[in-house]
Amino acid sequence: MKRLLVASGLVLGTTVAVAAGFTVSSPDLAPNQKIGQKFVFNSFGCTGENVSPALNWKNTPAGTKSFAVTVHDPDAPTGGAGFWHWVVINLPATMTGLAQGDGVVDSKNLPQGATQIHNDYGLAGWGGPCPPVGNKPHRYNFTVYALKVDKLVIPADASTAVVGFMINQNALGKATLTARYGR
Repeated sequence: MKRLLVASGLVLGTTVAVAAGFTVSSPDLAPNQKIGQKFVFNSFGCTGENVSPALNWKNTPAGTKSFAVTVHDPDAPTGGAGFWHWVVINLPATMTGLAQGDGVVDSKNLPQGATQIHNDYGLAGWGGPCPPVGNKPHRYNFTVYALKVDKLVIPADASTAVVGFMINQNALGKATLTARYGR
């Protein structure tokens, strides 16, 4: 049994390694704490401002050529798929973060070449948390991926599953910050 576990760990380790010291943080989010109302979606019964939080990352893996950022709610009642709130690809390797509000649809704040993929709200930009009333608080995983390619070539109509696959196939490492929100 030990051999199987070790072998499995080696196989998984080649897909996406957790790079030593690669971290993501935010002046707007505290780990495992409630997300502020400013960042909450403004529809589906929620009354937030739908502003994307600032994210900062450091100690990226050697060989990083670009970044991708995803925000995923694994607790959404979607039959196991979770809910994608934000997906940004093709951020240059020189970046160390995103400013608050950079996730607005058709953002002019993102660097040239960066692309926001349609989230599960159907928006190409940030869509804040808005879980069903009465559920336990949901987890929102803010993940920054260091990629080994300069650019991901993704069809304009690609699903978040396809984009996630492409991100993971090209990841050198990832760093995640988890925050929560419930209503």
